[in-house]
Amino acid sequence: MQNSKEIVIFGTGEIAELAYYYFTDDSPYRVVAFVADDEYVDSDNYLGLPLVKFSQIEEYYPPSHFGAHVALSYRKLNKIREQKYYEMKEKGYELVSYISSNLINLKRGVSIGDNCFILENQTIQHNVRIGNNVVLWSGNHIGHGSSIDDHTYISSHVVISGHCTIGKRCFIGVNATLKDFIKIGNDVFITMGALVTRDIPDGAVVVSESSKILKSEDKLALRLKKMYFSL
Repeated sequence: MQNSKEIVIFGTGEIAELAYYYFTDDSPYRVVAFVADDEYVDSDNYLGLPLVKFSQIEEYYPPSHFGAHVALSYRKLNKIREQKYYEMKEKGYELVSYISSNLINLKRGVSIGDNCFILENQTIQHNVRIGNNVVLWSGNHIGHGSSIDDHTYISSHVVISGHCTIGKRCFIGVNATLKDFIKIGNDVFITMGALVTRDIPDGAVVVSESSKILKSEDKLALRLKKMYFSL
């Protein structure tokens, strides 16, 4: 890519639409087209821009003049996004990252790979390493000395304490909390609200306990409401 700020976005779903607006409103890049696998192209435009078949992308937007961003979700535990990331790289495209200008804190010593999608209100502390093709949805805390490996997806309001190591293709759900100095293997699924206090092996699923619901007449419910609200 020869000093060009023009990019194409791979994808035509919700993530691609969001990526278009974030890149347009808050980045030095200008989105000029979308690309999708040939079998999913049933129109010649998307969001008012050209939509091109993957097999023809180099013909219309050669990698010597255009960059790209793969904007896909965590489907198949991030394996689809990983596959398309490598396919675009093999075609010679420089894959650019979106990093919100509205971060709360981005310390020195932080490294961020290519094709990352990092939204607003993140606290990313000193010496954090974020790999390639990582998604950080809004409002996360990434503690000092932690690392997030390639193709992982972090949902909103996740707390990753200091010196954690997170493997490839993981998914961490909303409001999950990771204790410091723990290691999360590859392909791990951590559900919403989970509290992780020890190392997790490859392929594991960490499930949080569902909140207990007490009926209005339950003795504990009555005691709690009296204690906190004088009811």
